[in-house]
Amino acid sequence: MTAPESVAAVDLGSNSFHLLVARVVNGVPTIVDRLREQVQLAAGMDEDGRLTRRTRQRALESLERFGQRLRDVAPERVRAVGTSALRAAGNAREFLAEAERALGHPIEVVAGREEARLIYLGVSHSLKDEPGRRLVVDVGGGSTECILGERFEPLLVDSLEMGCVVFTRRFFAGGAIRRRRYEEAVLAARLEVRSAATRFKELGWQGAVGSSGTIAAVEQALRECGWSEGGITLRGIGRLADRIVDAGHVDRIDLPALKEERRAVLPGGLAILQAVFEGFGLDRMETSYGALREGVLFDLLGRLQHEDARDRTIRAFEERYHADRAQAERVERTALAFLEQVAGPWKLDREEGARFLSWAARLHEIGLVLSFEGHHRHGAYIVRNADMPGFSKDDQELLATLIGAHRRKLRRADFRHLPGRVRDAAVHLAVLLRLAVRFHRSRAATPLPDVKLMAHKGGLVVELPEGWLEKNPLTRTDLEAESERVAPLGLDFQVNG
Repeated sequence: MTAPESVAAVDLGSNSFHLLVARVVNGVPTIVDRLREQVQLAAGMDEDGRLTRRTRQRALESLERFGQRLRDVAPERVRAVGTSALRAAGNAREFLAEAERALGHPIEVVAGREEARLIYLGVSHSLKDEPGRRLVVDVGGGSTECILGERFEPLLVDSLEMGCVVFTRRFFAGGAIRRRRYEEAVLAARLEVRSAATRFKELGWQGAVGSSGTIAAVEQALRECGWSEGGITLRGIGRLADRIVDAGHVDRIDLPALKEERRAVLPGGLAILQAVFEGFGLDRMETSYGALREGVLFDLLGRLQHEDARDRTIRAFEERYHADRAQAERVERTALAFLEQVAGPWKLDREEGARFLSWAARLHEIGLVLSFEGHHRHGAYIVRNADMPGFSKDDQELLATLIGAHRRKLRRADFRHLPGRVRDAAVHLAVLLRLAVRFHRSRAATPLPDVKLMAHKGGLVVELPEGWLEKNPLTRTDLEAESERVAPLGLDFQVNG
C-alpha cells in the first residue's frame, strides 16, 4: 500500500547519490528520511569518458537500495534527476536504462542551467524569506552552479564545467598535493569563473550563500581549526589551503572531523571555492543545508499543486515567439479530445500524454518567427536548444520531437533518439497532433464535425459524418496524404466519411 502523503527526491550527483523522503502536511514538507551514498560517477569514467563496469555496478547497487525505500511512495510523487556526470558520460543512455530498472522510477538528466535553478529553489526555501538579491554557489562533483536570485526566483544562472572530483583528478592525481598544482587549479577555475562573474556583478547582490558537500566541508574544517564561528571567509580559505598543501597528500590532511570520502576531493573543491571568492570579489559566504535534492522536492510539490515551472516556461515561450494563441488553443483542444478517445487502446498515460500534447500544441508554430518554410524544424530546434526552466533534457527532446513531427514527412528515425520508455508514446502523440493541425488548417473558429477515432495496436481509423469530406476537399486531401506519411511508422491509417 502506498503512502500518498509522502514525496521523494533522488539526486544522482557526480560524487554522491542522495535520497530525500518527506511527509507533506498542509502543503508543507517535513523530512522523514535521508539516504546518502558516495558513488563517485565522475571519478569512475575511463579514458573514453564512459562509466566503467565497476562504477556502474556500484551505482546500480545503490539505486536498488534507494528503490526498496521508495516502494511505498506513489510513483507520481517521486522525482529522480541526474547531473553533470550523466550529462557527460558517453554511455549514459545505456546506463540510465539499467538505473531506472534498479530504482523503479524514471530518471531525468537535467541540463546545467536547470540544475542551477533547482539548487536555487532548494537554497531559497532553507533561508529566511527576505528582500534583496543573493548569490548562490554550489560546488558539485562535476560542475559548479552559480545563481543570482531574489526571494524564490532565480534571475541569472550559469553552470561552470568544473567540480571537486574533476579538478582533484586533473590537478591532484594520486592524492599528491603540491603548491604549484594548487595554484594552477585556482587559476584554471578563475578562468572558468571570469565571464560569469562579470555578468553577475552587473546586477549585484546583498549576500552570498553556498550549498552542498564541498562548501559544507570547508565550513566544518574552518570551525574545527578555530578560523570561523560560522560561514566561510577568503582569509579562512587561504589558511585552509596552506594546511592541506603542507600536508602534501590527501591521506595526511589533519582534519579529524572531515569524512574520508570528502578528504579525497577537498583539494579540487577548495581551489574552485577560492577562485569563486576571488572572481566574484567575495569576503564572506554563508552556508545552507538546502541544495539540489531539496530543490527537486519543492519543484515536485509545485507540480503536484499545479504550480509547474514548466507551464511558466511554455507561457514565456508563447510570448517570446509570438505564438498565435487562438490557433494554438484550437489545436490543443482537438488534440486532447483525440487523446481521450485513443489513450486506452494505445496504452498512453493520459496525464503525462495530455501534458506533452498540450505543450506541443501551444508551441507547434513558434518556428514561424524565423520563416514559414520548414517552421516545424525551426520550432524543434528552438525547443531542443533553448534554456527551458523546469524541463529535463529528455523532456525537451520529447517536446522538440513532437513539434518537429507535426507536419511534412515522418520517419521512424525521427523517434529513435528518444528513451525507449517514451518512444512508442511519442509516435502516437505525434499522430494526434498532426491530425489536430490538419483539422484546423483554416485557422477559423468554425466548429469541427463529430470526429470519432478508433485506435488499435497497428493503426487508426478516423470516422467522420457521411458526406463531410465531400464538402471539405482540402481536409480530405490532407487526410489522404496522412495515410502515406504515417506509413513509415508502421501505422495503418484509414479515413471514412
